[in-house]
Amino acid sequence: MFVVGQRWISESENNLGLGLVSNVDNRTVTLQFPAAEDERIYAVSNAPLTRVQFQVGDVITAQEGWKMQVTQVMDNQGVAFYLGKRTDNQEESVLPEMLLDHKVSFSRPQDRLFSAQIDRSDRFSLRYRALQHQQAQFQSPLRGLRGIRASLIPHQLHIAKEVGQRLSPRVLLADEVGLGKTIEAGMILQQQIFAGRAERVLVLVPESLQHQWLVEMLRRFNLRFSLFDEERCADFDKADEDGNDASENPFESESMVIASIDWLEAMPNRAKQVLECEWDMLIVDEAHHLEWSEDALRLPINW
Repeated sequence: MFVVGQRWISESENNLGLGLVSNVDNRTVTLQFPAAEDERIYAVSNAPLTRVQFQVGDVITAQEGWKMQVTQVMDNQGVAFYLGKRTDNQEESVLPEMLLDHKVSFSRPQDRLFSAQIDRSDRFSLRYRALQHQQAQFQSPLRGLRGIRASLIPHQLHIAKEVGQRLSPRVLLADEVGLGKTIEAGMILQQQIFAGRAERVLVLVPESLQHQWLVEMLRRFNLRFSLFDEERCADFDKADEDGNDASENPFESESMVIASIDWLEAMPNRAKQVLECEWDMLIVDEAHHLEWSEDALRLPINW
């Protein structure tokens, strides 16, 4: 079965690269793995190895780095010799398998299939059951409400479930102070993200609450928002060689943004840039301080 000079690959350690049979006896086979500068000894009867044999039409690489397209495969006492044309100079060449590039690996599923690297059926069954459980998780009505690092009050769970499952939620959370409106908003947002209804999110808060929101969204929900202020946005203000404005819209550089209402109110140019972007969801903290105006510009939200 094993012949000195043959090339095999480990089914359990693909990172070792292409192995070279260096010794065979009645019970064991020794393989050198030059790419990893390592050696393995396996039992002949149950070695987790797969024979590497290339076919006509395959492009193979020599240890020197040049490539060759195989036109014929010859066998010499169990060792393969590949005949073909080099891709760099079109010369006819012969490449014994022991001189193949040591770093050949089969990490892509189709490569493993074509090289007869087939996993055991119990491993397939394990992956299949894992995917079934994952699918059940995705279909759960509680998706988006679990994994939150917070002790929920019953009314929070009810509100988040009812609102989060809406196609385009538009609500005013008006609980008493300290009853967790930020947590409710985060749960609703997380459900919308998991459902694929929200990717670009804008959170507008008073300046004193910016860092609180940034930390809470990361700590409670593992949602990584970016904090925008004038210093950050100024980096996007540019001019070309002729002095013309070549600025970029800073709010298009991130998909999840936290910004101060007070700052945008004081900087009309930044407010205009916010309005020029499209958002999937807008969350406003301390919204009772806002006033409606018939003449005010509207934020483009993808409802």
